[in-house]
Amino acid sequence: MPRITTPSEGTATERLDCWRDAVSRNLVPLEVRPRESADFRASLHAVRVGQVQMSVISAEPHSIARTRRHIASDAPDYLQLTVQLTGQGVLTQRDRQAEVGPGELVVYDTRRPFTYDLHQSHTGLVLMFPRAMLPLAERELLRVTATPVPCHDGLGQVVLPLLHGLARQMEHLESQGTPRLADNVIDLIGTLLAEHADGDRRAGAGPDLLTERVLGYMEQRLADPGLSPEAIAAAHRISRRYLYKLLAAQGHTVSGWIREQRLARCRRDLTDPALDHLPVGAVGGRWGFADPAHFSHAFKAAYGMSPREARTARR
Repeated sequence: MPRITTPSEGTATERLDCWRDAVSRNLVPLEVRPRESADFRASLHAVRVGQVQMSVISAEPHSIARTRRHIASDAPDYLQLTVQLTGQGVLTQRDRQAEVGPGELVVYDTRRPFTYDLHQSHTGLVLMFPRAMLPLAERELLRVTATPVPCHDGLGQVVLPLLHGLARQMEHLESQGTPRLADNVIDLIGTLLAEHADGDRRAGAGPDLLTERVLGYMEQRLADPGLSPEAIAAAHRISRRYLYKLLAAQGHTVSGWIREQRLARCRRDLTDPALDHLPVGAVGGRWGFADPAHFSHAFKAAYGMSPREARTARR
């Protein structure tokens, strides 16, 4: 995997263009805007471990922006997580702004516009991975997206040294990293985020209570093929129109949220060796896809491979 440094020769514009292309190619398409120095310098070392892209980035002050024009309609469902190793940054997504300092991390959705303003020379570890890998309920993810997660106490004191270790051992990960390591890292991060989300909930933070109840209701009934906007609205004594408004405020449609969550669980099950005895169609049926052909088509549209190919790839 690449190790990229801005060239020592050429104009400042050429160096910036080189950096933008490197970051867009190895992470997601975005804009790069220098803040102070015309003689902008930066470096990136990226490795892939299982389904997780790990990158250590060092750079002078600058800002990055992912706008709607960078996001294709079929953009994959990936999350990014940045750990500030040194320096400070400000992540903005939706209506939230997170000031992230050394020893803190922030998670954000690559399918939504965001900016990350880095006011100082800094180093950060960036993990990019499929949303389906994160063992976190949607309502919990909504609480922690674009919020700073400190790692100075509790489980954070376990997670932060691990992430620092990953950043220091990029060379070793390039040759020795395994998919199991990547899964374990994301599982542990998911546990930390869930702990943080629960703390926010107890403090009264998080999304509107009705929205939270609706999402919890939907999540518990994903396996029910009869789950529908009419049933969800009736269960909460609200109109379908108001239901659509609640979900739209979180950036979702009702049917789109249900489909994404069902497909994520199907993908998880297809990569679980304990479920290899189940036919592919039965995996879809476990999560509300009554028609195997429809399940296969929806899965391929979401992940670029058939359910059978996803299971084979894991093997």
